Amino acid sequence: MNKSSFFCQNCGHETPKWLGKCPSCKEWNSIIEEINTIKSNTKSPGISSESKHAVLMQDIKHDDSPKIATEDLELNNVLGGGVVKGAVILLAGEPGVGKSTLMLQLALLGDSNILYVSGEEAMTQIKLRADRIGINNTKCHIYSETSTHNILNDCQGALTKGKPYELIIIDSIQTLNSPIIDSAAGTVSQIRQCCSELLKYAKESSTPIILIGHITKDGHIAGPKILEHMVDVVLHFEGDKAHLYRLLRAQKNRFGSTSNVGVYEMNESGLMRVENPSTILITNTDNKLEGTAIASTFEGQKIFLVEVQSLVSSAVYGTPQRSCTGFNVKRLHMLLAVLEKKCGFKLGIKDVFLNIAGGINVSDPSMDLAVIASILSSSENFYINSNLCFAGEVGLNGEIRPIKRIENHIYEAERIGFKTIYISSYNKLSNNNFNIHVVKCSKVEELHNLLLKG
Repeated sequence: MNKSSFFCQNCGHETPKWLGKCPSCKEWNSIIEEINTIKSNTKSPGISSESKHAVLMQDIKHDDSPKIATEDLELNNVLGGGVVKGAVILLAGEPGVGKSTLMLQLALLGDSNILYVSGEEAMTQIKLRADRIGINNTKCHIYSETSTHNILNDCQGALTKGKPYELIIIDSIQTLNSPIIDSAAGTVSQIRQCCSELLKYAKESSTPIILIGHITKDGHIAGPKILEHMVDVVLHFEGDKAHLYRLLRAQKNRFGSTSNVGVYEMNESGLMRVENPSTILITNTDNKLEGTAIASTFEGQKIFLVEVQSLVSSAVYGTPQRSCTGFNVKRLHMLLAVLEKKCGFKLGIKDVFLNIAGGINVSDPSMDLAVIASILSSSENFYINSNLCFAGEVGLNGEIRPIKRIENHIYEAERIGFKTIYISSYNKLSNNNFNIHVVKCSKVEELHNLLLKG
């Protein structure tokens, strides 16, 4: 039976005709036509056909240790201890950021019975990458296939032989197709059907499945929005391809917190865990550089000490430019407005360029104080001592607002070896016994005067 439908590429909403604006998610020009051939005689593979019925809550039994720890300690940390049996995890990221390398590395470095399915590469291509990473797992199976029915039949065959897969990795969900629906791979209907079949198998067999997903140019996961609702965990793997460092974040986690962050370093042999991010994100130099300040910031449950670099110069081309790398440009505009309106610094006719060293993106407001200090340093041509760091949020009236967990920031700066840390005067410290000099400021003008005195 042929059926022509119109689907929203953003949320998956189906309409009988084309519309310029999706009535569900209100996005413009996101609806496309798909012609599907639904094969009624094709059944989705499953573990059992037994009918299910409702049971009492107290009669439900579960494993006391449902999470399985993997060989990747950063992934375990982000997931809250490990992979849950029967969970479906979606890992998304930009092309070339290292998603496939991260998952292949996970499959190769353990000792579990793992199936790695690739719909994008041939087995010989995967073998080349595996040789570079190093093969430690002799139970890792590689399968180059795009049909979900062939994949699930292989999984059921392993289950029947008494050697079930303990983890299944799919690279990627956009390349799969189901024989039930005769449409191109990557369409809304195919992604939804393939995810539904894999989700059913994962729940019935208690086998965790990791799906690698593509993202659009806007940074959203490609395919219908329902894909993110169907899976249990959504992970984002991000980082600048021109830099070495990558961040793994959880956007959704039904089994734990989404506040943990994993840090990796990309090298020739794969992705390596970064145990101490603060020491690698700061340039080790004794040169006196203008426009450079060290910020102490929270990303998830980890404290990062990152280097903030600013360049302030006269606007040669008339309209002042505002450019950011690794920092929210709207936040920069707000801080510049505070400096101009409330503090009297004439920056409205100057170009301002801001860069967070290391290629990472930081959104914590505790960065504000270091951003202000670096901008003032570049604008007024004075340098900030390399043994100083900053942790504080700046308000719209130029006041330095307190931040949470300030003592954790102080302890981290002390551990790295900094001599002085600037914080808000409104932060209450329960312990004053630090081996680092804590300087409290209430206004941006006060911070400026202290920096000029050295």
